[in-house]
Amino acid sequence: MNRFKIPTTQKAVIFSTLNGPLEYKSIPVPKPAPNQLLVNIHYSGVCHSDLHVYKGEFGKTLPNLPLVGGHEGSGVVVGFGSNVTNWQIGDLVGVKLINHTCGTCEHCQQSQETACADSRLSGVHINGTFQQYCIVDALQATKLPRDINLPAVGPILCAGITVYKGLKASLAKPGQWVVISGAAGGLGSLAVQYAKALGLRVIAIDGGGEPNEKEKFVKDLGAEVYIDFTKSADVVKEVHQHSGSGGGAHAALNVSTSEAAIQQSINFVRSRGTVVLIGLPAEAKIKIPILPTVLRQITVKGSYVGTNWDTHEAVDFFARGLIRCPIQIVGLSELERVFKLMEQGKIIGRYVVDTSK
Repeated sequence: MNRFKIPTTQKAVIFSTLNGPLEYKSIPVPKPAPNQLLVNIHYSGVCHSDLHVYKGEFGKTLPNLPLVGGHEGSGVVVGFGSNVTNWQIGDLVGVKLINHTCGTCEHCQQSQETACADSRLSGVHINGTFQQYCIVDALQATKLPRDINLPAVGPILCAGITVYKGLKASLAKPGQWVVISGAAGGLGSLAVQYAKALGLRVIAIDGGGEPNEKEKFVKDLGAEVYIDFTKSADVVKEVHQHSGSGGGAHAALNVSTSEAAIQQSINFVRSRGTVVLIGLPAEAKIKIPILPTVLRQITVKGSYVGTNWDTHEAVDFFARGLIRCPIQIVGLSELERVFKLMEQGKIIGRYVVDTSK
């Protein structure tokens, strides 16, 4: 017998038009299909890509408007469909960006489901985690340990796995230098910690805020060097000075939403270095000088969220206390205010909404 009483309606934040009013209102509780879980979302991280989706910066139209955004949910399994066998009522669960994949394409068959062309995304194609109850494919849900920090694990399910996968993609080895642009933000603050946990040495780049605020923040997380791009006369020169005699860092991880920062990051790395692109400034382009890129054998690659196994590894780092997620908890009804703070660049760390408020 299901010990959870499932209501017929729930609170959610929805938008019916791109960049239109955000409505905090009651909507029906969804019913799981045969292969789906019904999750009572307790907390949801607020990702910058949620803002991009809401503003229509990933395309002028989205399917299924009105839409509930969000893709960093943590909660409890309260129901599931008739085909689900590997979950129990009461299990703790994480809901991430990838909500469903086809399972049959070459990428899915090779456990690289992030490249599945038929994937469906929480808060993009399917109502996401800015609601009290959501549905997720049982194969894409993440089983969480019983003693996990439920409010703080939500951002790990997107920001955490995204930067962890990006660091793996950089191929940087323990003891080598990695530059993280946008280091004090939600993605960057986790990237600094995962880099340290992987044995990498971190040069953190960010700017603005109160004097020394961001420098103290990222150094407390494990960065060895902080460069304030708003005060530095030559950021590239400083990176090279701090990263030894090799002519730059071994890798650069760009999680900022600045096109200029992305362009500049190519110059941060030494010969045979790797630039990993994660941040998604709207309609941005990158121009690569061919001759030095070829002669210096620079690799530039994009990295997009993480697979189920990447998620397992990233959550394990967090569960073992190697990663702390600096969060501020607010009510779901305050989501519009959080979006405004994002637009103003005033967020340090990560905001998490409590769906009960």
